[in-house]
Amino acid sequence: MTDYRTVNRANWDERAPAHAASPDYGLHRFRTDPAYLSEVVRFDRPRLGDLTGLRTVHLQCHIGTDTLSLHRLGARVTGLDFSGASLAEARALADGTGAAIDYVEADVYDAGRVLDAGSFDLVYTGVGALCWLPDIRRWAQVVTALLRPGGRLHLREQHPVLWALDDNRTDGLLAVEYPYFERAEPNVWDEPGTYVETDSEFQHTVSHEWNHGLGEVVGALLAAGCEVTALVEHDSVPWQALPGLMVSDGRGEWRLRDRPWRLPLTYTLQARKRG
Repeated sequence: MTDYRTVNRANWDERAPAHAASPDYGLHRFRTDPAYLSEVVRFDRPRLGDLTGLRTVHLQCHIGTDTLSLHRLGARVTGLDFSGASLAEARALADGTGAAIDYVEADVYDAGRVLDAGSFDLVYTGVGALCWLPDIRRWAQVVTALLRPGGRLHLREQHPVLWALDDNRTDGLLAVEYPYFERAEPNVWDEPGTYVETDSEFQHTVSHEWNHGLGEVVGALLAAGCEVTALVEHDSVPWQALPGLMVSDGRGEWRLRDRPWRLPLTYTLQARKRG
């Protein structure tokens, strides 16, 4: 089987310039407004607390908008991603805004080897990251290895219930079609576009993804030496995940138009490494 990292890296490398140019990521806002924060970080700002001086690593940072937002909240941030093209855009954004951010190119499973293990106050992971990883237990072990004793994880992620839904239905029904639980074999997608507004056409259209049940994520962190300190499920997601069924709130979040209380769309999880 083709290595999933090769396939997925080609997909992200090709999309990184299109994402940086898209109005949906709002890089011009970061460059013109020194107080501007990404909508994802802004959503969880009350839960993030005071980040002043915290040594922080943003895993799977992509083009660095959340990374820069954490820096603007006072964190000392390192961003890590396996896509060199994504990191080129992230570095250009940091340089253009005068932000002192270190970026490291590596697979997330190698983070404990290429970064200073046991030295971080905060590990941050944003929406749409975990689906690219085949083994949630290895991820949890990486998180724990990076944190100092008492250091914490902040994760906001798409809910595994949403990942399991068929998003191509035209009858308005919410139907479970794909695995909720982690499986050895990936879901293999062949999709010509991307999740932001762009006129770009892509050659690398295949991706390999995995779902991870909420209990699997929590259990992996507990087994790796963390204690869960907060878990909140949300009825919103920061993109139109179910086309035609959702409405924007005007602040970067989308909810079901019809009875949004039926479905969890994202969750925020916080955990602390046992001392």
